[in-house]
Amino acid sequence: MELFAEKRKERVTLGSPLAHRMRPGSLDEFVGQEHILGHGKLLRKAIEADRISSLILYGPPGCGKTALTLCIAHATKAHFSRLNAVTSGVTEIRQVTEEARERRRVVELKTILFIDEIHRFNKAQQDALMPDVEDGNIILIGATVHNPYFSINSPLLSRSLVFTLNPLSDENLRVILSRALRDKERGLGKYRVSMAEDALRHLVKVSDGDARRALNALELGVLTTKPGVKGIVRFNLGVAEESIRRKAILYDRDGDSHYDTVSAFIKSMRGSDPDAALYWMAKMLQGGEDPRFIARRIVICAAEDVGNADPMALVVANAALQTAEFVGMPEAQIPLAQAVTYIATAPKSNAAYLAISAATKDVREKKAIPVPVHLRGTGYPGAEKLGHGKGYKYPHEYEGHFVEQEYAPGIEKKYYEPSGMGFEKEIRERLKEWTRRRRKASERSSPCGSGG
Repeated sequence: MELFAEKRKERVTLGSPLAHRMRPGSLDEFVGQEHILGHGKLLRKAIEADRISSLILYGPPGCGKTALTLCIAHATKAHFSRLNAVTSGVTEIRQVTEEARERRRVVELKTILFIDEIHRFNKAQQDALMPDVEDGNIILIGATVHNPYFSINSPLLSRSLVFTLNPLSDENLRVILSRALRDKERGLGKYRVSMAEDALRHLVKVSDGDARRALNALELGVLTTKPGVKGIVRFNLGVAEESIRRKAILYDRDGDSHYDTVSAFIKSMRGSDPDAALYWMAKMLQGGEDPRFIARRIVICAAEDVGNADPMALVVANAALQTAEFVGMPEAQIPLAQAVTYIATAPKSNAAYLAISAATKDVREKKAIPVPVHLRGTGYPGAEKLGHGKGYKYPHEYEGHFVEQEYAPGIEKKYYEPSGMGFEKEIRERLKEWTRRRRKASERSSPCGSGG
């Protein structure tokens, strides 16, 4: 650990980025993640007792995953090794694990192996870690911005504790930025910086919980602003806006942010909130999502969550899909927005979705119902000799284009139950009338009749 401390001190003096220099050296310096690192919390107690097990640290960029790992390295008596999944492969994994086995055998010293961006390891690379994790030769700490339940093998995941790190709060970022301005050894304390409150507020707001982004913007603003009277750097709102020009969109088309945002988008349409639905769609489009993917989700929502309460919802959604494919971005966002707002504000019914789900369940789990003879096909020679179609009643020849007739004898329940919302209210009344007529016809054909 003395070697680690020397290495850390050396890095501080080599002109590293401010975000790198300001990483905490101990848990007492660590800011944020109180839900897992507060006093008395499991992870903090395990770190302080030097009794951690394999960990997966999952959270967005700049929330402190690497910083926390370095705090663990500072606190532990174990040997600390580090790999980056972007630049490492099976060869490097085997070298580290062989050294860990030898270290454990010769000097009885355990090894903590930190793998940054562990989600970038493929299945074979992750499998290469398994024997040594299972045997206790290494204690694995993996850091990832992707949902580990999607990106990490189940066997490796089952042998690790998963801790979710949240985006840092505004107050957390204020503490980190203020500390960087005061610290003369690692931070910007040697500069005479006058930080305007509105500038600090802007950095905090636009950084969106990402400490690295906030510190990079702070450093850029301080180093590129010419000192004024008495050598004071005036860090005002204009400097803040210039140093952090555009908010980064946290949206990975292949990661869990993708799934979470799509989920929020669909649930907002289903929940009749057009403003929320538009926000999530805008985030996806700005993050580079394929508009056709979004359009397909809109079509599904129109059928599943609006259904026959407003049949036009599916027509509008399908038109938006075709239009988006035809015109492309950026114009495609306009018909998509029209479809989203139409669906979000339409009356809702999931009756059709529930109906097909129930029917599918019966088809899978119950004895199959044979097609009644009178409904069987008659469009081929010999069908008449088999009796197919005999007794079929053609509805259009009857009053109201309806006739009482068995279509699926043996079905014990109704699948489609209109909700009474929107157009389905009319459908429900029509079905009630047909049910009444079927019951009346059934009573007439019964041996007991109506006088039973």
